[in-house]
Amino acid sequence: MTAGRHPGRRLRQRLVAVIAAGLLPWTVSACDELTAPGQDQQSEEAELPDLVGKGLQTAQDEAQAAGFTNLTSHDALGRGRDQFIDRNWQVCQQEPAAGTQPSDTEIDFATVKLDEECPADGESKQPPKVETEMVDFTGKSLKAARAALPSNASIDTKDVSGKDRAVLVESNWQVCEQEPPAGEKYEGQPVRLSAVKFGESCP
Repeated sequence: MTAGRHPGRRLRQRLVAVIAAGLLPWTVSACDELTAPGQDQQSEEAELPDLVGKGLQTAQDEAQAAGFTNLTSHDALGRGRDQFIDRNWQVCQQEPAAGTQPSDTEIDFATVKLDEECPADGESKQPPKVETEMVDFTGKSLKAARAALPSNASIDTKDVSGKDRAVLVESNWQVCEQEPPAGEKYEGQPVRLSAVKFGESCP
């Protein structure tokens, strides 16, 4: 059969074309309205209080009451400990400092346990990332050292206190010696870390 024998088909095709032509401007207009510059929702500003010196749980509660919900915290001593019970930690530093901020700003609290002193210099004790050269891990926690090394690094840890203990919670152990030493080129070779628990003296 030829197309000329089906006038109904041609009529339907024309009808679809007319409907599509009528809808197209509306569709483009709707898209333009959705993506128009300046239409993004802006975060409201709020006044972030000074929370340094407060307990971590109190600091979080007051930050939330002020309108800030994007909260995080870290171990100010660089040991990589998690703040499981917020009431057991105190705030040494906050970033950003007190003042007017967008309410969706991330607020990061540097913390220590209640019976610990904040770092005197206010600087993070976290060792820098190892890329092409080994850094000095002496006095740092095994957990912090592991975090600074590439994720595929082969790492051997050993208790050198003479008690031959298994290293279970790495944030409770401090590095005494390391191999390769600080400053040596790192090319994926195994890393060996000798350690004792914090509060103990290295041999």
